[in-house]
Amino acid sequence: MPTSLPTSNTNISAPIAKKIPHKMAIHHHQRVDDYYWMRDDQRSDEKVLAHLNDENSYADAMLAEQKPLQELLFNELKARIVKDDNTVPAKDGKYWYHSEINGEQEFSNYYRCTSFSGENKALLLDVNERAQDHEFYDLGDISISPNDEIMSISEDTDSRRIYTISFKDLNKITTVNSPALQDAYLTDTLVETEGQVVWANDNQTLFYVKKDLDTLLGTQVFRHKLGTPQADDVLVYQADDHRFYMSLDKSRDDSQIYICLHATESTHYLALSADQPNGEFVDLLPYQEQHEYHADKMADYFYIVTNHHAKNFKLMKVAVDQVADINNWQEIIAHRPDVLLEGIELFQHYIVITEREHGQIRFIVHSTHGDNAGQQYPLSFEDPCYFACLDDNPEPNSKMARLYYSSLTTPGSLYEFDLASGERKLLKQQKVLGDFSPENYQSERFFISARDGVEVPVSLVYRTDTFKKDATNPLLQYGYGAYGITIDPSFSSETISLLDRGFVYVIAHVRGCEMLGRQWYEAGKMSHKQNSFNDFIDVTKALVARGYGAQDKIFASGGSAGGLLMGAVVNQAPELYLGIGVHVPFLDVLTTMLDETIPLTTNEYDEWGNPNNEQAYRDILAYSPYDNISAQNYPNILVTTGLHDSQVQYFEPMKWVAKMRALKTDDNLLLFKTDMDAGHGGASGRFKSLKDKALEMSFFISLLPK
Repeated sequence: MPTSLPTSNTNISAPIAKKIPHKMAIHHHQRVDDYYWMRDDQRSDEKVLAHLNDENSYADAMLAEQKPLQELLFNELKARIVKDDNTVPAKDGKYWYHSEINGEQEFSNYYRCTSFSGENKALLLDVNERAQDHEFYDLGDISISPNDEIMSISEDTDSRRIYTISFKDLNKITTVNSPALQDAYLTDTLVETEGQVVWANDNQTLFYVKKDLDTLLGTQVFRHKLGTPQADDVLVYQADDHRFYMSLDKSRDDSQIYICLHATESTHYLALSADQPNGEFVDLLPYQEQHEYHADKMADYFYIVTNHHAKNFKLMKVAVDQVADINNWQEIIAHRPDVLLEGIELFQHYIVITEREHGQIRFIVHSTHGDNAGQQYPLSFEDPCYFACLDDNPEPNSKMARLYYSSLTTPGSLYEFDLASGERKLLKQQKVLGDFSPENYQSERFFISARDGVEVPVSLVYRTDTFKKDATNPLLQYGYGAYGITIDPSFSSETISLLDRGFVYVIAHVRGCEMLGRQWYEAGKMSHKQNSFNDFIDVTKALVARGYGAQDKIFASGGSAGGLLMGAVVNQAPELYLGIGVHVPFLDVLTTMLDETIPLTTNEYDEWGNPNNEQAYRDILAYSPYDNISAQNYPNILVTTGLHDSQVQYFEPMKWVAKMRALKTDDNLLLFKTDMDAGHGGASGRFKSLKDKALEMSFFISLLPK
């Protein structure tokens, strides 16, 4: 593979990290980690910070000649964004809620009105004002009390996903054209939380999850009474089993509050009457290992999406007083081996089902009342491959449902469906400024045979007047493949900059996601994880063979668990790729999974395996990107991370880069950029985040053979 090392920068030396051998032994096997010293949980070690800054300086120097292209791309991306924009108002209770963003603002501000048309418009939250003094800012959640009088606001200013919750008296806000009243914020402040609030129906009591600052897991649920200090809050639930993620929810009919515990393969709900907030949470149904479900309530019935004797889930219904006995559950939608039931939305007279067959999402409306009870019909779309999901539908008594729709060639669109007739109406479509026209682009969806004969779904898009199926186009292949998360083909205005330069953009739906059902996920995790890497590599080879991309112009990109995918792929098939983007990557799998002090480790045992067990250890050792770096040629690689990443710690890519520098046998670019203010989600704000996109795009484009 050719290198793009700028001639003027060939004398710049890459940072070389010192080696301090650290021995680790388990299962009669020893590993030596020369860069273990790079872990600093406090992020204050001067040697660590100095090395990260050296890497940033080196990357900046090596990318100096690309800077004009970066700026050009950034301005392209920014120019496609409508500066003055707003969401479609949604009714919740007495009010209609929407957000607006204007000019050079990085964040949306939030409003409410007394009508869809905007009467008595009042500013709920000026997010840009709240964010202005922070290098990083994330608005986690906004929640309104049942009587519409108090608003909770959760904010993270450190990029560690640890939120502080404040409260605002909405009786003290005014319409936008009226003079402001006295400060509306209450004295209540809740710190070290997950950011979520669920209100009891008395409008004075609320529940929140507090974080363990070491593991960064939500482990405790507290009850807070407005007007009292956080120190007086009551602990109502303590999670001792750290395999579970914890969240809160409220039933669709607002009658119950739930503590939801989700492990990779198991679910546990505890319930409390929202009218009796001082009561005790009790099990909704007895806990059972490997029983995954989602329960919701409407009036006298629970509706439960469950995998009980149903790998791809089924829908059950049961009377409220019989929910704990699974033998009383009545089947509404049976299990189907080839259809994944992903979820439901309850309305008073309808249920909207989200399901997936042969990889494609669809929606089925079921009527539950009156003469039409039992009838059903699909909500359909036309693109060959697309993403769609239920949008914000806060009113269960509504006869209309909103859905968001997007495809690789269709900008994000908000539709409203009449639940009685299925008739749809477009409420809004994302505007793309400039000369974008959907008919200039073509998307395709097909399957590619992996080495074991399994058919892997692929979605791709290209510009019709630049694409030639003659193996001459540059091609960027993206993948994730973990946790059952499916990366559906949706529109990205940023990708246009690549398509307009002749790139083909590809999503490889490798095993480890749920695109082809639960079995597709299970075939790409734990002892089967190698399937994810094989699928990605085999898709690349097939696309080149079919003429979709030039052999010397192939790029790949992935982040987080997709960064693990990239790390394994470049170890196993480095010759296939000219350039790789590796973002907030999970690379040191074995060391991390053996260390329960690292945040989130124990939750991941059902995903990667518990290496305290010897077979799982051997399985992970076989592919772990950090452990399998070897003395060979590697592609040009751009690695990015955030110093404050709470999901994948910064030292994983830092160590990986250091080890690769010491072992790789080529002169290709290996660049490592750390955002010293950001976390797992990267830079905050709608324009700041575009700089990361422009960085990767310019890196790839500059590598193309001249």
